[in-house]
Amino acid sequence: MERTLFIDTASLEQKPFHFETLIRPGLLDLSERWSVDKEVETEGSAELLDREGVRSIRVRGQIKASIEYACDLCLKELQLDFDSKFDLFFYPMEMLEDGGEAAISRDETEVGFYDGDGIGLADVIREQLLLWLPVRSLCSPDCKGLCPICGIDRNSGRCDCRQEFEDPRWDGLRQISLKQ
Repeated sequence: MERTLFIDTASLEQKPFHFETLIRPGLLDLSERWSVDKEVETEGSAELLDREGVRSIRVRGQIKASIEYACDLCLKELQLDFDSKFDLFFYPMEMLEDGGEAAISRDETEVGFYDGDGIGLADVIREQLLLWLPVRSLCSPDCKGLCPICGIDRNSGRCDCRQEFEDPRWDGLRQISLKQ
């Protein structure tokens, strides 16, 4: 992933870093389900909290973005607008005892880890957007979805398709007679 801005610990030793930038949609690959078609606005600052010890980085700011997606049930195109603030702490990867994965508590969800000389701002913004996106995307809580047989949108029309499904894996058991 190309980096729009790199927050470097060496630069942060001198002074805090202030940013106000637009991140191109191509830099934020959210997944197949979500897309960013407009530039994401972000502004904020980064500072090195412990210059001689742990070298933790605090990044805080605001993100303004429009995310496009389709309803999980009826495939209607929708848009979700974000205008949210974030306040994150990043610690060096060496802090993890085994250098691998570690379980974190709910209070530690705003803590991340960086490897090397710093962190990429686009990576931080992408992670925040993914955390803010809903797990299930629905156009409305009572969405009826598409008919699996004819494909009609059940929210706007009605079909007469037979909705019964028989699993062919049970055919062998159906042939057994229980009467003696």
